[in-house]
Amino acid sequence: MWNREFQDWWSQMGWAQGVPFSLDDMDFEEKEELDESSGEVIEAPLLPLRDMVMFPRMVTPLFVGRDRSIEAIEATYELGESLITVAQRDADVMEPGPEDLFTFGTEVDIGRMLRLPDGTISMLSQGFRRVQIVEYVHLEPYIRVRALPIYEAAEKTPLTEALMRAVLALFEKVVQLNRNLPEDAYVFAMNIDEPGWLADLVTQALDLEVAERQEVLETIDPAARLQRVSVLLAKELDVLELEDRIHSQVQQELDKTQREYFLREQMKVIQSELGETDVYTQEVNELRERIAEMDLPDEVRARANKELDRLATMPPMSPETGMIRTYLDWLIELPWSETTEDNLDVKHVEEVLESRHYGLPKAKERILEYIAVRRLAADKMRSPILCFVGPPGTGKTSLGQSIAEALGRKFVRVSLGGVRDEAEIRGHRRTYIGALPGRIIQTMRRAGTINPLFMLDEVDKIGLDFRGDPAAALLEVLDPEQNYAFSDHYLEVPYDLSKVLFITTANILDPIPPALRDRMEVIEFPGYIDEEKLEIARRFLIPRQLEEHGLKDTPITFTDGALRALIREYTYEAGVRNLERTIASICRKVARRLAEGGSPPRRIKANMLAHYLGPPQFIRSLAEERDGVGIATGVAWTEAGGDLTPVEVALMPGKGNLMLTGQLGEVMQESAQAALSYTRSRSKDFGIKPDVFDKTDIHIHLPEGAIPKDGPSAGITIATALISAFTSRPVRHDVGMTGEITLRGRVLPVGGLKEKMLAAYRAGLKTIIIPKRNKKDLVEIPRRVQRHMNVVLVERMDEVLATALLPPPSPPRHRRT
Repeated sequence: MWNREFQDWWSQMGWAQGVPFSLDDMDFEEKEELDESSGEVIEAPLLPLRDMVMFPRMVTPLFVGRDRSIEAIEATYELGESLITVAQRDADVMEPGPEDLFTFGTEVDIGRMLRLPDGTISMLSQGFRRVQIVEYVHLEPYIRVRALPIYEAAEKTPLTEALMRAVLALFEKVVQLNRNLPEDAYVFAMNIDEPGWLADLVTQALDLEVAERQEVLETIDPAARLQRVSVLLAKELDVLELEDRIHSQVQQELDKTQREYFLREQMKVIQSELGETDVYTQEVNELRERIAEMDLPDEVRARANKELDRLATMPPMSPETGMIRTYLDWLIELPWSETTEDNLDVKHVEEVLESRHYGLPKAKERILEYIAVRRLAADKMRSPILCFVGPPGTGKTSLGQSIAEALGRKFVRVSLGGVRDEAEIRGHRRTYIGALPGRIIQTMRRAGTINPLFMLDEVDKIGLDFRGDPAAALLEVLDPEQNYAFSDHYLEVPYDLSKVLFITTANILDPIPPALRDRMEVIEFPGYIDEEKLEIARRFLIPRQLEEHGLKDTPITFTDGALRALIREYTYEAGVRNLERTIASICRKVARRLAEGGSPPRRIKANMLAHYLGPPQFIRSLAEERDGVGIATGVAWTEAGGDLTPVEVALMPGKGNLMLTGQLGEVMQESAQAALSYTRSRSKDFGIKPDVFDKTDIHIHLPEGAIPKDGPSAGITIATALISAFTSRPVRHDVGMTGEITLRGRVLPVGGLKEKMLAAYRAGLKTIIIPKRNKKDLVEIPRRVQRHMNVVLVERMDEVLATALLPPPSPPRHRRT
């Protein structure tokens, strides 16, 4: 009765209080007594309702627009019958059938009706009683049904009285919290003395789904209906209380904001009268003074002043104020002209580098050349962009720190491992909330100068995904032709990186894009040989670990035998990182013994290592201990610097099948097939019967099957093992080899020769066979390694076999008797 739609409709129709029509005109009580006495099934037109449920005694405006519904209204007027309303299960169905309608509905009487210009009908209706549809008479031109009226007991019981009081108490709270319900709603509900009517009234007033309303309509027992309505009221009350609590919090925040704004405005007026400035204005003035005092490029100064003018005109509480202030802080705190003076004394720099690092002649020589040219032509030389490439633990990062210290520059480092977002390099645009510059600009701010030594670590481990390619963003950073005006998305002004000495590090070059690799000067860091590791441990590792473990004043020394055992039996690496860990482990145990009151050993000998570190972890001599048939030793390049790769060949009676195992890549599988084809094509020269290949299955295996292997450099090793197996000629166990084989037996050059020869040297091989075209790479091999190894340069496979294979064993002689 207080429904807003009903009130609006009532006023639009012009039927205000005092018009001839009223609810009393329906003669409700008389009709109820008449139908109750008849107790027969009624037949009447049916009006489907969308998104609403009619309840008995409720007055509701209806707007009818569907053709069948208009026909039902006109038939009701012509025949003088009642109308039955039933809710649709799905409101989107335009022409509902029996399966689309609920079974229970409401018999209603129609009051005034008005035809609108668009052809629809607006009418006022009042529910009369519940009905249950028992039969559909016809569906066209309108739906006509037969329905059974449902009556409910009107007498009160103690249960219904208690339920009515509970419903009224809950409904009162709902009316107080719900702004859409007038206070008269509760007053009207208090004057209802029938339990069923009260339940229907409260259900009609609540904002419920059609299914919930229909469930109340189909509940015949008044007590059960009141219980159901109590549950619905409790849910509605919980939601309203939460909504009211949220509204109160929001209102408090608004009141607080308004109060603060009012007080700030008052404070501005008071400070203006006293000749003072507020904190916000004072802050803006300080920023303006700092910008005026700084030595900024013209474009940067103009941008800073423009943003500062915007900041001065904005209210302090504006969200954009904080964004502009943060931007200005970045512009002010970045170094634009601050530099550190380089130490161009070549001898001094050389002494510093030699005192901090052993070996690494190429890297040291390149830095000394840079200093010499800077001293002679400082204004014309561009800063080099170096890339240190080598296995882990070879001193790439620490050398960068030593170079910075020798030059007197600030050292900053950024790790690029796992970076996948281009914005990590170039920054985010200021349109994003929480935007910041990229790592390049952030690190330059941390450096505080425009000429630091900037190390980009792990440049080979940059990722790539849908957010962009960080490696492509580095092209501008590492290009001397472009980095004088580096563009960061956040700054939106050019920044000069041309005076920065960039040094990148990587373990391998393959993952680095060619365009990025072209901008860097690559300096390789090879793995250390045993003698170099021994010297590094003496000069740097042992003194550092003794100092870190509080043993500096304790005279503890490591014998050469102990250090060699640590290098060969407890570590297996190209660098010295694990060697330092093992030394640290020994120092910890000595420190514990000293802390417990014991006397520490003065000398650490080789026979004491098992006590401190346990049994040896590695067997350094991976080569075969004796000559064997069908097994050859290859050398391979790895990220750790290099390793031996034995190749085993087994021959079995069969049908000429070739089996390859050991997790071989496609290139290595092709090398094995090329080696087999070469062996078959030269079978006559090797004394192998041609039909043997068709009757023999060949199994080629490379041990350590869990490790993926690939590349063409094992070609001559596989061919040697195959020929040895077919000819029964043993392969020398102290010979290693590397080289690509062709079908005609030519030996082609390979890469990673330095790492391979160092691995062979560490494993104790005496001879190594390499392609003749790799002779130019021998200049990089330490002289000590070349003195202790016999390097055989070959061009064809026949030369390989002459060096690697032994004559076949002589058959045993039988003495005649």
